[in-house]
Amino acid sequence: MIEPHMRERAVPHTTSAAGKLSIGSLAKATGVPVETLRTWEQRYGFPVAERKPSGHRVYALSNVTRLRRIADAIARGHRAGTVVGATDAELDRLLTATAQPPVPGPVPVNPSQASVDELLAAVASFDADRLTSALWSDWGRLGPVGFLQQTVAPLIERVGREWEEGRLQIRHEHFLSERLGDVMRAIRLPLDLSSAGPTVICATLPGESHAIGLQMAALLLSSAGLRVLYLGTEMPPAELGRLARELGARAVAISVSLAADGAAVKRHLAELRETLPRQVQVLVGGQGAPAGRSDLVTVGDFAGLVRWAQSLRG
Repeated sequence: MIEPHMRERAVPHTTSAAGKLSIGSLAKATGVPVETLRTWEQRYGFPVAERKPSGHRVYALSNVTRLRRIADAIARGHRAGTVVGATDAELDRLLTATAQPPVPGPVPVNPSQASVDELLAAVASFDADRLTSALWSDWGRLGPVGFLQQTVAPLIERVGREWEEGRLQIRHEHFLSERLGDVMRAIRLPLDLSSAGPTVICATLPGESHAIGLQMAALLLSSAGLRVLYLGTEMPPAELGRLARELGARAVAISVSLAADGAAVKRHLAELRETLPRQVQVLVGGQGAPAGRSDLVTVGDFAGLVRWAQSLRG
């Protein structure tokens, strides 16, 4: 529930065309060695390469999530011959039937300067393919907490600082926000579909149009095995309460940025709390989150969010 520093503005929900990865980038993004990917393609017909006009072989980004799930199944003891060619439904059953790895814990804050510099250069030049490939690579290399803590948050901070100092413009921030949103949604959606954990509704309150912090929280909660229902920005408290009761949700997660009106936030949170059964938790995070409320659960960093997710899963 972190809302890293960026110039305060709305983040519209749009999508863009998916990029393509070389086999080397695919290996980095999934943790599966290049030779293993080639072997799987020859033996089991997955992943399937596409040909660019130049003749180079590339792979769709959609392969990344499935390959990570295949690697997860193999790590749980299943044979490659069983899982690589399995359907999504069969893979779901295999993963459900075997022990789930522990929820990822917090990692030390040690962002790679070279990685952030590389990403910043891609933002500055509007190089969407380079930025997307690097983000997917870091996701595969660092895992959920590391990706958000060591890549996404530092990059957002750097772009915001570069804008303040006149080296980047608002168009760079828009470009980064949209690309980050695309990548995080692409990572999260398959996790949501396979999750069997408690339901958490993720949203912001009326007047809060900033979505990046909410998307980061939703990704981490999905990675922790919770079933995330992502509603986006500016949701009326009464609607959130009604939906939580209808779905039997265990919690409603609210992201609050520095740009939020503090008085309005407190009023909306009080209304939300009143509409919910006592056993449904209200989780609040972000740089504008109010503190000292005994009727709310406030988290201030990724480690706190992971601990809360672990406690909700029991």
